[in-house]
Parts: sequence; C-alpha cells; structure tokens
Amino acid sequence: MSFFKSVIFLPASFTLSYMWNFGSMLGIMLVSQILTGFFLTFYYTSGDSFSSVQYIMFEVNFGWLLRIMHSNGASMFFLFVYMHIFKGLIFGSYRLMMVWCSGVIIYFLLMGIAFTGYVLIWGQMSYWAAVVITSLITSVPYLGKYLVWWIWGSFSVCENTLKFFYSIHFILPWSLIVLMIFHLFFLHFTGSSSSLFCHGDYDKIHFFPSFWFKDSLDIFFYFILILFALIFSFNLSDPMIFVESDSMASPAHVVPEWYFLFAFTILRSVPNKLFGVILMFASVFVLIALVWPSSYFTLLDNFLYFFSVSFVWIFFWLTWAGHYPTDYPFNYFNLLATLFYFSCIFFMCLINFISSKIFS
Repeated sequence: MSFFKSVIFLPASFTLSYMWNFGSMLGIMLVSQILTGFFLTFYYTSGDSFSSVQYIMFEVNFGWLLRIMHSNGASMFFLFVYMHIFKGLIFGSYRLMMVWCSGVIIYFLLMGIAFTGYVLIWGQMSYWAAVVITSLITSVPYLGKYLVWWIWGSFSVCENTLKFFYSIHFILPWSLIVLMIFHLFFLHFTGSSSSLFCHGDYDKIHFFPSFWFKDSLDIFFYFILILFALIFSFNLSDPMIFVESDSMASPAHVVPEWYFLFAFTILRSVPNKLFGVILMFASVFVLIALVWPSSYFTLLDNFLYFFSVSFVWIFFWLTWAGHYPTDYPFNYFNLLATLFYFSCIFFMCLINFISSKIFS
C-alpha cells in the first residue's frame, strides 16, 4: 500500500520539468542492464572468455542482440547518469544531503561495475586497461603490491583476475539495487529539488497523472537506445576489443571507454602515480563536498549557476582530451583543466558558505 501511495499520491512540485526524467530513466536502464547481463551469464565462461563472447555473438539465438544492448546500454546508462548529476548541480540538489551522498556512492559503484564488465571481453584493449588500472594499486604505500597480487590472483593479470572481476561484476549490481532503494527513500522523504528552490506545500501536486505522462517519455529514449544498438552497434567501442588479448604486445595508446575518459585524463594530469590516483578518486568523491554547509537556502544562485556550467564544460574538455596521449600541449592543458575542475567545486562550496552566513 505504501508503494502504491508513493507512485500515485506522492507530493511533487509542479515545476519539475522533463529534466527530472533522468532519474526514472536510470531505473529503466538498471533493469535493462541486469536482465541482459543475466541472460549473457548463461553462455559466458571466464575460462575461455574471448571465445565465449564470440560464441554468444554467432551461435546463441539473439545472443548478438543481448550483447549489443548490454554494451551500448552501459553508455546510455552513463549518459543519463551525467545528465542527472549536471541537472542536480544546476538546480542545487546537493542541498538534500542524504539524497546527494547516496547518489555519489551509487555513481562510484556504477563505475566499478562498468570497469569490471569491460574487462570481461578480454580483448586487447580491455586486457591492457585491466593491467593499467590494477597496477595503480601498487602506488598505495606498504600494502600496494600485496593488494594487487590478491586482485590478480597471481603476479600478473591472468585468468584468475578475470574470474575475480566476473564475480564482482555479477555481485555489485545487486548492491546497487539496495543503494538505489535507499536513494529513493531519502528522495521521497525530503522531496525533489525544484526549479523554484523551495520545499513549500503550496507548489505540490500528486505524482499521478502528470508525472506518469512525463516519465512515459523514457520509453522513447529506450527506443532510441535500441535503434542505436542496431545501427551503430560498436561505434562507441575501441576496435582493439575485437582482437584477442596478447600479454606480449601492448597497444600504442591505452584508452578506456568514453565515460571513464575524464577520470583517466585527471589521472594522467600529474606525473606522480600516487597523487594521480588520489585525484582520480577525488574527481568523484569531491562532489560530496557540496553538501557543506548544509543550508537549503541561498540568494546567490546566479554565481552557482556560472560555476555549475563551467564544471560541465571542463568535464567535456577532460573527456575529449582523454583520447589523446599526454604530449605537449595536452599535458599543460590537462593539468589546467584538472585545477579548474576542482576549483569549480571549491567556489560553489565557498558561495554556499558565504550565503549561509550572510542571508541565514
């Protein structure tokens, strides 16, 4: 009965536009990814992973459809994750502390799920991506080499490593579901942040029927995903994933999937490995800093809007620059963009702090 009330009589601000559809679309994409991934596990074997992927593509009935929907669905998932985060930055959703913090944790967990899934292809690019990323753990003082040996299951990336990632990739999505339930619970407890930046009862209407019709637009987006997967099946993938992994020949330039490029650029922006790893993780968790100070009211929204949009443009630069080696002039530009990336968050926190002191 409570679930029925939450989807029918939930009070929601009438100013919620179609940009609030991104959250519901993420729920649809999570279900899609779990279902397609679940069926792919029937035929995937970590012992002969590259051959099993080819078997799914060429021998299993509609295996090709499940595979391209799952791989392109990951890109669609992250596309809406980033749009969801950018919307939250512009409309100040970080003022809802528990909603924002749980969302950042979901985002980080999703990145781990996507990375382990990319390795399972065991193509040339995915294999060397696993080598590069897992080797970063050796930068941890004292325990680094022992941690990476534990993850590898050996002294190098091998079949044991693949089994480890396969288990992680299968288990983590269920943890993601639990976190999303908490995320929705906190959201329904506080209500969504509206474009009016208010939480009064005077702008609330029932969730049904208006927002049911708005959320039905998600069917259109999912139809676009199906068309994209059928027409441009591998346009977002590196050609080297079609080459079986070779531990004796590394690619000239290791490039992750597009949704990791911004973090990859930040990682390479500094020459120190440990500092680069810290910055890479900080690029995600720095978003939690926006909940400070915990004040919902501010009169400096134009300044916040400027830094939010600047943050989005810097994110685009970092994503684009990740495709290229860190040669001149990208090494300087990437370092400057990394500084701007964290500076935008710092100035947004500073503006919120000043606003809370002056106008509270």
